[in-house]
Order: sequence, then C-alpha cells, then structure tokens
Amino acid sequence: MLKPPVDPRVRRVVERFESISPADLDRLDDLYTPDARFKDPFNDVQGLLAIRGVFAHMFVALDNPRFVVREVLVDGDGCFLTWDFLFRFRRFAGGEQTVHGGSHLRFAADGRIEMHRDYWDAAEELYEKLPAVGALMRWLK
Repeated sequence: MLKPPVDPRVRRVVERFESISPADLDRLDDLYTPDARFKDPFNDVQGLLAIRGVFAHMFVALDNPRFVVREVLVDGDGCFLTWDFLFRFRRFAGGEQTVHGGSHLRFAADGRIEMHRDYWDAAEELYEKLPAVGALMRWLK
C-alpha cells in the first residue's frame, strides 16, 4: 500500500484521483487552475471545461474506471505519479482491464495543478486489449 504523500498538494491529488466519480467533475476547479493544460496520448486540452470533458468521456466510455497510485516522486512544484488505471470496456465483453502509466504534474502557487501530462503506451496498454484490433496489434508486435 502506498504511504500517503507528505506534501498536502500531492496528498489531495492522490486521494481525489483514487476516488474520482462523476459527481466530482463539477469540483475539478479545486484541483486544477482555470487555464490548466492536460495532455495524454489522445487529448491535448487547456482549461477546466475541456479537462472536465476528458474525465466525463472516461465515465461515459468505461465501466467502473478508477486509479490506483503506486508511487509518488515530488520535487518542488512538480511531481510524478505512477498508477494503474482499472476499468471495463462498455462496448466489449470481457473482464477488468489495467493500463499502467504515469502523470507529470506541475503545481501553481495556489497549490492547484497547472499542467498535467499522462504517459502511457496506447498500443500496448489499450489497443492490444480490443478484440479485433488487439489481435492485429499483437501480430504486428
């Protein structure tokens, strides 16, 4: 089990990410600055409304999505989290899936996130798990 981070900014982020639900989407302004940037393999957005849209899409597209933070590294106003993202596809039968990844966060002076960049391998962690595309991806690999 992950020891709670000492830095209160990071502790708040970890607690929120590990328990995020659709009800939290209207309260993202306590985590992100109004002009925060979020980038991952599929999105590159700026502003609270756009970030909310990324999380909202996650809840529409997936069943029971949740994060488990595995490791936390903090350096000044930046941190890096490693995590497992667990979910079930809504459109495909099958069991729970896991994506392993990491997030680089930079905090603003007020302690909220001003930059959030996720790193994970979309081919290995997602496409290979899709029924038709997965077989092709595994063959190509």
